[in-house]
Amino acid sequence: MIDTHSHINFPEYKKNFDEFIKDLKENDIEKIIIPGVEPASFNEIIQLCKQYEIIYGAIGIHPSEWQSYNENVEKEIKTLLKSNKIVAVGEIGLDYYYDADNKENQKKILIEQLNIAQEVNLPVIIHDREAHEDVFNILKDFKLKNVIFHCFSGSSNFAEKCIENDYYIAIGGIVTFKNAYNLKETVKNIPLEYMLLETDAPYLTPNPYRGTLNSPKYLKYIAMEIANLKNITIEQVKEQTTINAKRIFNFQ
Repeated sequence: MIDTHSHINFPEYKKNFDEFIKDLKENDIEKIIIPGVEPASFNEIIQLCKQYEIIYGAIGIHPSEWQSYNENVEKEIKTLLKSNKIVAVGEIGLDYYYDADNKENQKKILIEQLNIAQEVNLPVIIHDREAHEDVFNILKDFKLKNVIFHCFSGSSNFAEKCIENDYYIAIGGIVTFKNAYNLKETVKNIPLEYMLLETDAPYLTPNPYRGTLNSPKYLKYIAMEIANLKNITIEQVKEQTTINAKRIFNFQ
């Protein structure tokens, strides 16, 4: 399986990292993408990509970190996107849940980073929280290689709109939560060919480990829930989502 979004560069994972990676391999994890959040994380992601075979990276500024974006950071992003094993621009987007007072600032850096993604022809990992309409209206002005809606939280109608535009939908641990009725119904209707798996570790740990530190090794519980909802085998979910991720991110 491929975890397409996991913050395993965070401090929670630093202790015995070699053993941590070994355990992930033993739990059927083939590849992990660590997304960028702020400039301070970029070089660490590059180094982890170099050090560990299963780790790949993305470079971008999270909407909540919009204040860190400037001309020098833009130049750094453009340079680092050329690095070996950097496979996407992200995570970038809009977050109106935590930072609704700075919508225009968020839009500005999203547009600037989408311009970069279009220029370098890389996939885009989108963070979209309570900002579906604005995100979609901005994206439609770009010709992007692949767009991934990370930690999808939209309705079935929004999912259909994404698929109509050939965007991909990444499903995380929320789908395993008992009260995630809307997401469960949405997943039933998303074609497997448009679906990716992610943990968003250390956040959103799936059941039965909810309340503990998340890990890419729990990806199987997300795959299991998707299989149950779609009345297919977990092997089908693993196989197709892996095919999707390899096609989108063009791992080398």
